[in-house]
Amino acid sequence: MDDRAIVERQLGRPPRALRRVVVRCPYGRPAVTEQEPFDDSGEPFPTGYYLTCPYLVQAISRLEAVGGVERWSRLAREDPELSASVEAAHEEQRRLRPELPGGIGGQTRTGGLKCLHAHAAFALARPGYELGERILAEVEPLWPSRGCCTPD
Repeated sequence: MDDRAIVERQLGRPPRALRRVVVRCPYGRPAVTEQEPFDDSGEPFPTGYYLTCPYLVQAISRLEAVGGVERWSRLAREDPELSASVEAAHEEQRRLRPELPGGIGGQTRTGGLKCLHAHAAFALARPGYELGERILAEVEPLWPSRGCCTPD
C-alpha cells in the first residue's frame, strides 16, 4: 500500500495538499506529512506539517481536551525560552513556506497557540523545537507499544 493510501486510512478521508511523508513511526507507517501550501483546488493549506498517526492524534487531542492549548499558550507567553522557541519556529515555518504568511498551523497572531497537533507535528519534523518537544513529552509512551495503530 502506498503512503497516500495509508494516510487516507489514518485520516478517514483523502488527504488534502499532501506533499510527502516526513516522519514515520517505529512501525514504518506515516506519522507526519509535509503539506503543499495550496490544495488541488487552489485553496491555501496553512498547516505545513500534519500529524497523521492516529495514536498521536488521539493523545494530543486528550491534552487539548483538558485545557492544553490554554496552558501551553500561557507557558509560551511567560517562559522566555518557550517564547523564543515559538517565535523562531514561526519564522522557520514562514521561511519554508513563503507563499503563505502564517506561522505554525497558519497562525498569524501572537500571544496564543491554535492547535497543539500542529506544534507536535512541527517538532517531529523539525527537531529542536522546544515547545513542541515539551508538548510531545506529555505523551507517554510516544508510540504505541503493542504495534502499529494504523489499520491494514
